[in-house]
Amino acid sequence: MTSPTVLHTPPEYPESQRPDFVQRLHRPEPLMKARELAFLMFDKRDLVRAERFWQDFGLITVSRTADRLVMRAAGGAPAVLVATRARRSRYVGAAFVAPEGADLPHIARQLGGQAVPPDQVPGGGRAISLRDPDGHRVWLIQGSARVDPLPVREPITNQINTLTQTPRVNATVRPPIAPARIGRLGHVVMQTTDFRLMADWYMRVLGIIPTDVQYLPDGQPLLTFFRLDLGGTPSDHHTVVIAGGLEPKYEHSAWEVEDIDALGQGQQVLKANGHRHMWGIGRHVLGSQLFDYWYDPDGFEFEHYTDGDVFTADHETRYVPFAPGSIWAWGDDVPPTMLPKKSPALLWKVFKLWRSGRLDLPRLIQSGKVLDTPARPWL
Repeated sequence: MTSPTVLHTPPEYPESQRPDFVQRLHRPEPLMKARELAFLMFDKRDLVRAERFWQDFGLITVSRTADRLVMRAAGGAPAVLVATRARRSRYVGAAFVAPEGADLPHIARQLGGQAVPPDQVPGGGRAISLRDPDGHRVWLIQGSARVDPLPVREPITNQINTLTQTPRVNATVRPPIAPARIGRLGHVVMQTTDFRLMADWYMRVLGIIPTDVQYLPDGQPLLTFFRLDLGGTPSDHHTVVIAGGLEPKYEHSAWEVEDIDALGQGQQVLKANGHRHMWGIGRHVLGSQLFDYWYDPDGFEFEHYTDGDVFTADHETRYVPFAPGSIWAWGDDVPPTMLPKKSPALLWKVFKLWRSGRLDLPRLIQSGKVLDTPARPWL
């Protein structure tokens, strides 16, 4: 007779109680403290196909010309996504709202940035464009005008009947079959070959706070969830995520919807319209979000989410061992596409990175061993 499987969540150590072998992620003095993730920027070969997916995903077109597409969500941001027609589809970068007191020209001079033409900034205002260590654009924006929010239905989750509470009496649940109404852009996740350099740059430029630092068996940080420093105002568990990996690239972005019924009905609409599903519905561990992942026509990953954690600036950073099982609490197994596929092409990539000095081989071996450990052997 086999012994029962023991399930457990990974330990989480507050920074003041982290084990001695776990390396602390140093926080540099910030140049400013960003207030909001404003919008993402993409190059797209086919703006019509891109717009069709994003509309089915739950975004709303603000404007489209032959060369530029601007989309918004239901919230007050004038844009959450800007796409430019190009020969190659790619992630370009992200724009953040800077506090009015930040000296943007001074930051631009320090970091080799330049001013953005005012007509390129959705909602107007002023902005500078920087380049992060991997070459992604990072815009810092001030003075953009807000727009009137669009109506969003009342959440159905406050009507859920449970064993101990039955708020829904003489009423039914009939969520509309419609694209999930996206309220706002939540976060962006990036992979990099130099985790420490990227993490230090984003903490310094945006003033972001590490919420959860995931570390390898030798104690080296590998992946960190960063939140905005809004002082006593609660901020999402993460707005920027940086993960050590084999190449600099966009991993995915996440977009907040009303509730779990929006996830479910949004999934139906996307499937019915022929879009490619990736993963979900499930619940994450770090951040706690309910999630559902999709591919756009070019293979870029977009996540619907709801019910995420929020923290004030005084919440202490946690340190958590990195493991595939720490990605999600329940749902289907993590899809193979989220992990490096072992192949001759991967070996050649590793060899080139090692020869160029951009790869720490012992660190890579540790990561590989961790990723090879089944998260849910019964799935």
